[in-house]
This record gives sequence, structure tokens and C-alpha cells, in this order.
Amino acid sequence: MTDTEIWRLSATDLAARIKAGEISAEDSVSAAIQRMQTVNPALNAVVGDCSAVALEQAWALDKTRRDGAPIGPLHGVPVTIKVNVDQKGHATTNGVTALKDLIAPDDAPIVANLQKAGAVVIGRTNTPEFSFRADTDNPLHGRTHNPWGKHISPGGSSGGAGAAVMAGIGALAHGNDIGGSLRFPAAANGAVTVKPGLGRVPAWNPSQTVERGMLAQSMSVQGLITRSAEDLHLSMPTMIASDPRDPFHVPLPWRGEPVDGPIKVAFTKNTFGYDLHPEVEAALDAARAALEDAGYHFEEVEPPDVFDCGRTGYRALMGEVWTLMKGDIDAYGSQTVRDIFEVYFQEFPPFLDTELVQMMAKRSHYARRWSLFLEDYPLVLTPFLPQPFFKPDRDTEGAPGVHEVLGCAVYSYAMNFIGLPSACVPARLANLPKGPQPISVQIVARRWREDIAVDAAAAIEARVGRMCEELWNRMA
Repeated sequence: MTDTEIWRLSATDLAARIKAGEISAEDSVSAAIQRMQTVNPALNAVVGDCSAVALEQAWALDKTRRDGAPIGPLHGVPVTIKVNVDQKGHATTNGVTALKDLIAPDDAPIVANLQKAGAVVIGRTNTPEFSFRADTDNPLHGRTHNPWGKHISPGGSSGGAGAAVMAGIGALAHGNDIGGSLRFPAAANGAVTVKPGLGRVPAWNPSQTVERGMLAQSMSVQGLITRSAEDLHLSMPTMIASDPRDPFHVPLPWRGEPVDGPIKVAFTKNTFGYDLHPEVEAALDAARAALEDAGYHFEEVEPPDVFDCGRTGYRALMGEVWTLMKGDIDAYGSQTVRDIFEVYFQEFPPFLDTELVQMMAKRSHYARRWSLFLEDYPLVLTPFLPQPFFKPDRDTEGAPGVHEVLGCAVYSYAMNFIGLPSACVPARLANLPKGPQPISVQIVARRWREDIAVDAAAAIEARVGRMCEELWNRMA
């Protein structure tokens, strides 16, 4: 098998073939590095090259296997890590020039868990300044481009991760999500992801000197962006392994109890006054048809308080940002990001002081209503964005730009506010005037049931196909 063929393999296929002895960890990692060297100069998705150490680790993994020692579930699988998470010996820049020399003293739990499972880090991926845009560009590392073309943003804040994995740079890409930062890049690039629920994946950066705000702690989660839903089933059990450095981690297994009978799915096309694009509607219909054929039972019913929940949650988050982060943004951010935050504060007027505390308390009200709703409907199929993905730098174009990028994304950040798992999967490839682009849908699941959201994503993928195949044909 040639390097050209190896980099195309899913994480699941790679792990199986390495375990069977058909290819080596060194073959796997070398192929991913070669692909990175070929396509990354045009994409700027990977901004930290770990290839030299990665090849040494791959050689050591092969020796371990030859010596007959047990191997992990991700043995020899190449991965990337986002630059806002600690990887020992590397700078945790968070896209900020002032942090270019902040060298991590140890690995974050997610990096440690991946490496314990045998994964090999080949590079570190780009993020916007402070990881707080739905697009990916910064003065330190530069702009990341979408492999589908420069007519589409790569998404953010895990834009480097989404662009890298879909271009074939590693089989798995780490990212994180406080308001959509796993799902935005997945939707932009045609990848698959699941935003885990609160407490599922242990998180902490050993380099941090103060604790994050309460909403940042409760809304932000770590996860993976992949080319195939099956790779989430392979890799997420590794991601959720306990780490005592996260005292609020919930040690539950990846797979929960089977849901009795055909799974009931609540289905909505409500976009709360934002125009629903015909291609987005077609993607929703395609996803529904795929799930119905797979045995899911659908009911058109409105879930509770999405718009109010989402807007309240993001205004509360902006209140926390204003209180705890605005000084750093003003001191260390570029003029571009300072201007964007000024518009954020207009689009989402921050709750402050007593009102902020009241809105944080109201989070339980929204979460309880959703919990009761999900007792009847274990899954909810929703739009992710009401329109096809936006162009690069749309959020720099004042209030209309921020409104298109984030203002309409209530289905995204509502799930962060109440801590529910939600998968994002492409359901259609749209041929639009500016060029082709994937259109994704969102699948919300009961608390602790990321597994059934991924099952549904896999059923949609089985009908639609993996977007990477079409992308690679176009890139070639």
C-alpha cells in the first residue's frame, strides 16, 4: 500500500490494519506527514510541525508491537492538536502574539489520553485570536483556508483542525467548542463531529495561571473532528478517560443503555425569522429521509426555548467575557479582533452584575425543560445554520457580518449553554454560484448520550457518503 493510499484511510481502518500487521505505525505517520507537506502550504491549517518527534514515536510504537506488548485502540493513528491546548514543550498560543512563548509544562488531559491510546501528534492547528471567532485568522499564524476553496471560511475557532483533517492531514483532529467551535469547522469543511456534553471529556491546561470563568467552564468542551462518524465511535472512548486534574469530569462509559423501540426524533425547520436557504432545507429533508429509512421515527414538533435559551446564554457569556477577558483583549488583541468584540457586545448585549448572576441561574430552567423534552424525544434534528456557510472575514464586516456569522446560530450556542451533546454531519453538497460547499445538520441528544447522536450521524453518512471523497477528487 502506497503513502498516497494510506493517508486516505479513516482512523478506524488505520487502527485495524496496524493491529493486523498490514501496515506499520511508521507507514501511517509518514503518509500523514507527507500529505501535510504537500497540501498544508496552501491551507495554513497546521501552524506547528511535530513531524520529527512523531516519526520517533511511530518507530517506538512499532517496536512495542513487535515485542508483543498490548497496543492501544489508536495505535499509530496520526492526529493534530489545536494550539489553544497544552502539549508539553510547545507554545499554547491561542492565536495571540503575546502568548507565542507560553510553553506548556505538561500535556492537557486530552493530549495525554490520545497518546496513551497510541495516537501520534503530527502537528498543531490554527485558531483565531483568543479562540473566539467562527473564522480562523490571526496576526501570529495567519489565515487558514478551506480546502473546498477560498469562497468559504474554514470556520472557527477550530478552523485549522477542520481544514486539516478534511484535507487528509491526520485521521483525527482535536478541537474544542464554547459556542460552536467544533461544529462550525465541521460544517464549513464537510467533516463530522460531536460536541460532547458537559463533564464528558476531562479538560485543563497546566499552563494556565488562573481558573476560567464559570460559564467558560460549563459551556466549553473538548472533542474531535473526523472524516467519518465511525471514527468518533473509535476515538471518543479514549477521549472520555478520567483525569483527576478535572474535578468535574463524569466517568461514564461511551455507550449507554439501548433506547427502547424505534428512536423518536423531534424535527424542526424553525429558524426564528432568519431566512431558511433552500439548500439547507434540502439537507434537512435528506437527513430525515436517511434516518427514517434507518428505522427512526419522526415527529414535527418544536423543542423548547431554543431562541430564548441561545440568546440568553450568549449574552451571559458576553457578560463574563466583558468582566474577565476584555482587559486582555484590549491589551493583547489586534485591532481586528477588538473591533469584532465591540460588535459582539452590540449583537449580544452583555448581562452584567446582578443580572448576569440571575441569567446564569436561569440556565437550570432551560436545561430542565430540555431534559423533560428529551425524555419523549431522545434525538432532535435541527438546522445548524439557516444559510450556507459564510465567506472568510464575514465577521469583520460590522453588525450585518456578525449577525450572519453568530447572531443566527442559536441552535449552536444554545446547546453549549445547557450542556447537551450535539453532533454535526454533512447531509448535502450544494453547488452554489461561488463554488461547491457542504451543508450540515445538527443532531441533539439526551444528556450523556453522545453515542446515539453519532449513531444517527452514521446513518446519514451511510446515505450521503463521506464528503472527503468528493473533496479529494476536486483537490486533485
